[in-house]
Amino acid sequence: MDDLNGALTTALAGHPQRPLIEQALSTLLAFATTSSDHDDWRLIDGTLKDLQAAMGVFRPHRMTRKVTVFGSARSAPGSEIYQLAESLAEAVIQAGFEVMTGAGGGVMEAANRGAGGDRSFGLNVLLPFEQDANPFISEHQSRLLQFRYFFTRKLFFLRESDALVVLPGGFGTLDELFESLTLIQTGRSSPIPLVLLAPQGDPFWDGWQQALRCDLQDRGLIGEHDLELLSTAHSAAEAVALIRRFYRVFHRLQPVQIPQPDPTGQPDQAGQRDQTVMELLLHLPLPEQQLALINQGFPDLLRSGLFVAAESCDEAGAIYPCLRFDFNQRRVGRLYQLIDHLNALDLAHSVVLQHPEQRLCPLAP
Repeated sequence: MDDLNGALTTALAGHPQRPLIEQALSTLLAFATTSSDHDDWRLIDGTLKDLQAAMGVFRPHRMTRKVTVFGSARSAPGSEIYQLAESLAEAVIQAGFEVMTGAGGGVMEAANRGAGGDRSFGLNVLLPFEQDANPFISEHQSRLLQFRYFFTRKLFFLRESDALVVLPGGFGTLDELFESLTLIQTGRSSPIPLVLLAPQGDPFWDGWQQALRCDLQDRGLIGEHDLELLSTAHSAAEAVALIRRFYRVFHRLQPVQIPQPDPTGQPDQAGQRDQTVMELLLHLPLPEQQLALINQGFPDLLRSGLFVAAESCDEAGAIYPCLRFDFNQRRVGRLYQLIDHLNALDLAHSVVLQHPEQRLCPLAP
């Protein structure tokens, strides 16, 4: 125990996240006082190992946007869907993005093949039956992860993805699609393009979306605008164009704390009067006329107040123009419509934005 205390003291000395680390350790110690069950601790240990491995793999690649490709493991090489997935990955790489897959066969293999193992990632999961990683990613161990649990694997698919492209698939594919829709629709994940891709003439997604409209939307089981989260494409070029367009003006959504004045004049106590609002970081500032039109066209997104033009910093400290507003958190489909509206604006100098594939997006001279 003395050795452990000494190691912790050394590791935490000067660490910028020391308060959070101490809080995590306190949680572990509290759990230790309530559980001696082997399965409980195996779950905790496995989860922490999954998190450590995945964060280590992705940390050097955080500034490049990544496109996750979902689809059936059963799509055979040479099939139309396999070839489309391979072409998609090639186009994604040519556009400057990187590719993520589940590391298996079929669509996953095709995407790793099209991207190349040095420009893609494989997020494999241990299954009761053996699922070997496909040969196009297995040779690149620094980009291949072996997750113990589906939930940690899903976490990193969404945490690291800047776009999802979903090709026809079975239970696993649809599970990943619905999980992504749920987390975005409930505000637990940030808005990203979610593209349904099938070969021209293939009705797979047409029938699926029609079922959602008839069985869910028309019965009031999902919101009026929830299907706005989805886009549809029938070629690799069309899918990549949708992804690039999503980041044409829009950069990212982030919550911020805004201090609120106290009408009594008393000093604030540890942020008790801070208000959490949302910021849409933009690559270009909005003219006043456009700000007025947004306030007229999207008041249903507001819990209070108006949309306000401002400046803010992203996670890398870069300064961006932003649209700040008190989001009601209930109309994510309408938020997607706002993002689409922003991306369609003919703003001055927008042609100089050359790198939507970068999370830190400098403007070209």
